[in-house]
Amino acid sequence: MLIRCWGARGSISVSGKEFLKYGGDTSCIEVISGNGDLIILDAGTGIRALGNRLVKEERRTINLLLSHAHWDHLSGFPFFKPIYNKDFTVKVFGPQTTQDSVKSILSKAMTAPYFPIELEDINAEITFLGMGNKGYSVGSVKITTIPLSHPNQGSGYRLAEEGKSFVFLTDNELTLHHPTGMDYKDYVNFAKDADLLFHDSEFTREEYKLTKGWGHSVYNDTVNLALDAGVKRLGLFHHNQDRTDAEVERIEKECKEQIAKKGSKMKCVAVATGMEFKL
Repeated sequence: MLIRCWGARGSISVSGKEFLKYGGDTSCIEVISGNGDLIILDAGTGIRALGNRLVKEERRTINLLLSHAHWDHLSGFPFFKPIYNKDFTVKVFGPQTTQDSVKSILSKAMTAPYFPIELEDINAEITFLGMGNKGYSVGSVKITTIPLSHPNQGSGYRLAEEGKSFVFLTDNELTLHHPTGMDYKDYVNFAKDADLLFHDSEFTREEYKLTKGWGHSVYNDTVNLALDAGVKRLGLFHHNQDRTDAEVERIEKECKEQIAKKGSKMKCVAVATGMEFKL
């Protein structure tokens, strides 16, 4: 599997010279399987640039997995050019329990007076599949899900192929069990021995005093999860909207020091737009 980041920011896209290194686009991850199947995780603003590239390629089938219905994970979809191209087939998967259905979630993002083009007016062949918390496969990639501990529900994903695994757990509050979420030990088991884990690491311990219940984790708790799960590499994800490059660098350094103190050789990196990971 090849994993490529097109957006790692949380809450809202940002711009400015202080955000150049890690990027300002919101959640979007591209995964290409060993057989060439394309899987996209989330449709944040990062999906716009990915779509611009896809319309120039031969690949015409897209599998889009949505983690949940909050705006920063959907707002790029109306600007995703493949949906306006009749030569594309787009299969959209998501936790059906998030609001009403996967189709209605995206319909709300393309409804007057908020957007001039209705979902029904797009040209691509598009299908909607509510995965709920069931497993699924895209070609050689086996996909399993877990409910997120987050307001309004959602799903985390584990993608496995040829003995390698990538776990995507954004917008997941590890120290608070939301009504539709799971316990800490469940997330440890879900991420167990993953080759790569992207996990929400939005807040500092001080910030969390004011944001508890918002559905996001303190980065130190994210490191503990990865260590407890025996993850080989951790990607710090969903960077706070106001977090500058210098501040993200300091967080990454602190996390590496935390890992070293535990005597672990686990690798850790703050995920940036444009980063690639080969499993």
